[in-house]
Amino acid sequence: MELLMFSKMLKNIGNLNVEEAGNYIAKMGFDGVDLTVRPGGHVSPQEVTEELPRAVENLNSKGLSVPMITSSITSADEKFAVEIFKTASECGVKFIKLGYWRYEGFGTIKKQIEHVRDNNLRGLSKLSEEYSVTAGLHIHSGDFLTSNPVVVYLLLRDYDPQYLCAYIDPGHMAVEGGLSGWKIGMDILQEHIRMVAVKDFGWFQEVDPKTGEERWKAHTVPLSEGLVPWEEVFGYLKRINFDGPVSLHSEYHDVDFQGLISRTEADLHYLKETLKRLNMS
Repeated sequence: MELLMFSKMLKNIGNLNVEEAGNYIAKMGFDGVDLTVRPGGHVSPQEVTEELPRAVENLNSKGLSVPMITSSITSADEKFAVEIFKTASECGVKFIKLGYWRYEGFGTIKKQIEHVRDNNLRGLSKLSEEYSVTAGLHIHSGDFLTSNPVVVYLLLRDYDPQYLCAYIDPGHMAVEGGLSGWKIGMDILQEHIRMVAVKDFGWFQEVDPKTGEERWKAHTVPLSEGLVPWEEVFGYLKRINFDGPVSLHSEYHDVDFQGLISRTEADLHYLKETLKRLNMS
């Protein structure tokens, strides 16, 4: 396994370019970078053929690998999809996170699964095979098609996980299934898991500004304080011989830049200690 930092927040909060982000990521002790290649990311899709090789070379010069990138691609036919897959492959990137399909509302789920599975994913699987990369469906809580691991299984079960895989996110999985839903989700997806996202959540009561009533909301919290039993999660990953990229997301929106770095360092330390206890480091 390689421990990566998702570059999103270093740009969103710190407004760091690739070189500046790489300096912080290397100093914190990560193995590599999960680089955003999407609108507003560190590399824009329209400039991917020129900018991604430069970014990878720059990060490699700091001792950082770039085994995965995060895109917004949901169809092989959309603009810049081919360029992103092709350039990523040429740069040695093995994994590409795909974008999201919004859940279209009650009564639509069966048709939406069929449409995405038989149309979008068919083309993306062929694109992955053509360029020898693995594209991942990220599990994300809320009104997303991929919020439920069983739905992700239904989408992926007829595809080769070498080309289309499950990008599990135990934090989002625990929000949607906090007792055992996340574990059952890992179980049903185990043959498809090739990528893991790491972040954690807690539930907090907040006043709804529209109604004035208190409602429970999920917010990102440090790994040591949240819903996810990380040692159990990585214990299951060890059982299935997982060896793919692990991306630490560090999506803290309530801190300044130095607070972001401090929390990221603490989360990375917690993650490394967890892996050490499991003899996975």
